[in-house]
Amino acid sequence: MQTEKKWEDLTPLEKRELRYESWLNAEVNFAGPEARKNYRERAQRFVSAYKVEEPDRVPVTLPLGNWPVYLAGFDLHTCMYDYEKSRQAWRKFYDNFETDAAVSPGMVLPAKIYDMLGYRLYAWPGHGLPLSATNIQFVEGEYMMEDEYKLLINDPSDFWLRVYMPRIFSAFEPFKFLSPLTTMIEAPGAWFMSFMSPELQAAAQKMIDVGKEFTAWTKMIGEFSRWAQESGYPAGRMTFCKAPFDTIGDTLRGTKGIIMDMFRRPDTLIEAMDVVADFTIKQTVAAAKASNAITAFFPLHKGADGFMSPKQFEKFYWPSLKKVLEGLLAEGIKPELFAEGTYTSRLETVNEFPKGAVSWLFDKTDMAAAKKILGPRCCISGNVPSSLMVTGGPKDVKEYCRKIIELCAPGGGFILAGGAQVDQGNPENLRAMMEAAKEFGRYK
Repeated sequence: MQTEKKWEDLTPLEKRELRYESWLNAEVNFAGPEARKNYRERAQRFVSAYKVEEPDRVPVTLPLGNWPVYLAGFDLHTCMYDYEKSRQAWRKFYDNFETDAAVSPGMVLPAKIYDMLGYRLYAWPGHGLPLSATNIQFVEGEYMMEDEYKLLINDPSDFWLRVYMPRIFSAFEPFKFLSPLTTMIEAPGAWFMSFMSPELQAAAQKMIDVGKEFTAWTKMIGEFSRWAQESGYPAGRMTFCKAPFDTIGDTLRGTKGIIMDMFRRPDTLIEAMDVVADFTIKQTVAAAKASNAITAFFPLHKGADGFMSPKQFEKFYWPSLKKVLEGLLAEGIKPELFAEGTYTSRLETVNEFPKGAVSWLFDKTDMAAAKKILGPRCCISGNVPSSLMVTGGPKDVKEYCRKIIELCAPGGGFILAGGAQVDQGNPENLRAMMEAAKEFGRYK
């Protein structure tokens, strides 16, 4: 008599298939038979494309960005601080546009929380940017000093808690006065003496306040996502991940710092990226388990053609990223890599995984080359230009989509998508993308 396998005994492919099945057959209280049918058809389109197979037609992910905010007559500042306005904006989008996948206001940052934290890595409308700004900006900086690599390598959690967090959150500056957690042995009372400090008490209270505010925001996001699925739109079931080089180059050393490190301390940088890869795998697998995620989305910031040479990519960027990808694949999590900028010179290097294991979203990469090199193994998506979505008309968008579909769709494994997200433009261009997929992207 056969018994059901335990999760740890399943192959990576079996795990991935189970994740797909849970998405396709999600327990949703659908609004009606039509919503159930639409959900299944839409989800199946993406699953087939992920597997590099042919669905009924090419699926579409619209490059929405913060577009719904402006379509509803609001601005980003308003929706970042007023969660109900954010919900209204995305609800109005569904009333007026068609999409294959659920979209939610989850990417609109809850600015009240970032204000409370005193977050220093972002600027947003009304906080470092004009109220009229349509998106957030990353604040480049050196948040880990060049002589602190060993702190990161030897004890990442301690480095994050007592060094990094006090630098990026003004609310947690007092954390630098905490003792290492490893001093909490057997009789732990002395460790808490630090909390006699009014500053640390205030920091602890701030964490409670932030938790309450997050509860309000996540309640809205959860309710909205549930409504979207009940209406027949499959939620993406995605978690977020980063390449180890980007973790260090974005949020720790900064661009200038990591470029210097590639020349001055290459071995230390590689050692640190290996440590970052290990905890990235652990935290991403845990996040995927908690959210029942299918994919892990990687915005690849510093691996593009214009950032480093092919030899540097192969030495510094790809090995640690590949390690993370293999760790996720082992758990049946499908990596979805957003190749920002151009990756044309990288295509041969990254083509190392079995068919259907990895997906790529391309910004400005040569799609003919991507189809030829990666297409037989990988789902590829992209790359309708943001400039075209903003300045072009529906006929221009539809014609571009026709050409990219005819180039990339044969044999399956293609998703029509924007090269990057758009915040404002001609809304008719969104309809043109969907029309193009329906008219030119049918397989059956």
